[in-house]
Amino acid sequence: MKKKSSQRKKTTKKKASKAKKTTAKKKTIKKKFKKKKKRFLKKELNAYREKLLNLKDDLMKQIQEISDESLRKSQQEASGDISAYSLHLADRASDSYERDFNLGLVSSERRIVMEIDEALKRIDEKQYGFCQMCKKPIAKRRLDAIPYARYGTKCQKKIEEEER
Repeated sequence: MKKKSSQRKKTTKKKASKAKKTTAKKKTIKKKFKKKKKRFLKKELNAYREKLLNLKDDLMKQIQEISDESLRKSQQEASGDISAYSLHLADRASDSYERDFNLGLVSSERRIVMEIDEALKRIDEKQYGFCQMCKKPIAKRRLDAIPYARYGTKCQKKIEEEER
């Protein structure tokens, strides 16, 4: 009888220790899911913020230079002709094309500036570095190349295919 009772005690102790281990595992799993893993350290986020701000400053300077060249000069000043004679039709056409081309550049650069502003907001909201479509992390290589990227490469490809 003593052997049976000692065996029962051992089995109940084993069951109790297993139960404790499983509850401990469950608690650690719950903690992992409750706590969101940080995508970047503060240092890395500050580096990306600095990169974005520098890029924004550069683009704003380029926009200003192109705007000054294209919009503030008259056609005669742009062509270098200061005489009162009218310009040749081909000269007017090339000046018009150049002005339209420069305005297109300004438009695309302004779009990038808006995307940079959105990326800075995502940094503040702690959403930077995650794809806005699938919520998966964006590769650091991609963010190094395009720091204002909103989508991972797979989702970006899907978007570009849909636009075609």
